Amino acid sequence: MAEMGSKGVTAGKIASNVQKKLTRAQEKVLQKLGKADETKDEQFEQCVQNFNKQLTEGTRLQKDLRTYLASVKAMHEASKKLNECLQEVYEPDWPGRDEASKIAENNDLLWMDYHQKLVDQALLTMDTYLGQFPDIKSRIAKRGRKLVDYDSARHHYESLQTAKKKDEAKIAKAEEELIKAQKVFEEMNVDLQEELPSLWNSRVGFYVNTFQSIAGLEENFHKEMSKLNQNLNDVLISLEKQHGSNTFTVKAQPSDNVPAKGNKSPSPPPDGSPAATPEIRVNHEPEPAGAATAGATLPKSPSQLRKGPPVPPPPKHTPSKEVKQEQILSLFDDTFVPEISVTTPSQPAEASEAAGAQEPGETTTSEAASSSLPAVVVETFSATVNGTVESGSGAGRLDLPPGFMFKVQAQHDYTATDTDELQLKAGDVVLVIPFQNPEEQDEGWLMGVKESDWNQHKELEKCRGVFPENFTERVQ
Repeated sequence: MAEMGSKGVTAGKIASNVQKKLTRAQEKVLQKLGKADETKDEQFEQCVQNFNKQLTEGTRLQKDLRTYLASVKAMHEASKKLNECLQEVYEPDWPGRDEASKIAENNDLLWMDYHQKLVDQALLTMDTYLGQFPDIKSRIAKRGRKLVDYDSARHHYESLQTAKKKDEAKIAKAEEELIKAQKVFEEMNVDLQEELPSLWNSRVGFYVNTFQSIAGLEENFHKEMSKLNQNLNDVLISLEKQHGSNTFTVKAQPSDNVPAKGNKSPSPPPDGSPAATPEIRVNHEPEPAGAATAGATLPKSPSQLRKGPPVPPPPKHTPSKEVKQEQILSLFDDTFVPEISVTTPSQPAEASEAAGAQEPGETTTSEAASSSLPAVVVETFSATVNGTVESGSGAGRLDLPPGFMFKVQAQHDYTATDTDELQLKAGDVVLVIPFQNPEEQDEGWLMGVKESDWNQHKELEKCRGVFPENFTERVQ
């Protein structure tokens, strides 16, 4: 029977708690819908906002202080290992060995003392300060629940009083519950109204004490550490004086991009091609004033001068300046004249047959000449000859645009910023043609038509446009 009574009381409490939760939920819904008024205290709500802000700031300070302590501990370990290394390399017959060992020991003790004082005077104080917040936070939540109970009892009592058919017994019971709910709420409310402002004002003194403690401890630590470092410096000076003739001199290392004074051989080019041999000298034509920056600065068309330059493409190797044909030919013997077989792109088979029919002696001479030149010179010579051949052969072709000079392939995407520009995607092939008015050509820009557009329309007026040269690479 006792167990049943105990179970009955427990079941009764559970039922009561469930009923309270349902009543509170119903009251909150009515208040949100505006069908029931809600007791508000703006002064208390401001105190709650200050409490939440104070809790957030204190939690962050505690986290940062723990991070600081972890850093102090890590520095302690690093300093300890560094001193252990010094003791290992300090030979027994060197003067000041005992002093160096004593300094390392004091250094270790100083770090330990500094860390422990930070824990005692800052971290533990911080933990105590934050320890009062959970209890107050739960009391604020409980005060909110009791306020809902008070509003619910008040509304119930008012509804019974305004009812057409009044039941005095129910009214009396409702009034009794209202007085009880009001008393519980006001007791909690009064206590919090006193504690929250006091807690909010205490933050100033807490912050002052905490940071004063940290600053004072750090100041004393660095003073003592400075003395130890000075003592260690004196020991090392004594060691240097006794072994002065063996002092190690630190010499400045030459920069990677500055060659040594005695090194006159040219460094290989960045693209990996072999460097030119000293016996071969190629005299390039003087470069125009703007050629030095052509690869680094994106040229502008008249429309882009108004709108600003386009976004430059990813960096790429800027091709070396072409060497004129007569300069390359002057590198060979006077008796050597290479035979240039002029073929159009539509005659690959004929070109192959002509190459196959070449005399063995000529092939050997041409290969020997190519092998005697640096790769960069041979490639430049080939590009120049091909450019001349294609320029001359393309002018008379019906399947190429009039004035066709050479082909280029886009290496990067380019978004046109005006109607006179070509929209390019990486891999697009462009047929380059001359400007109708050469004076309209800006430095670093070419006129052309995409090969796909030309094959489809065969109309220059609709397809041609300008494009930045440094977004492309010549393929023919």
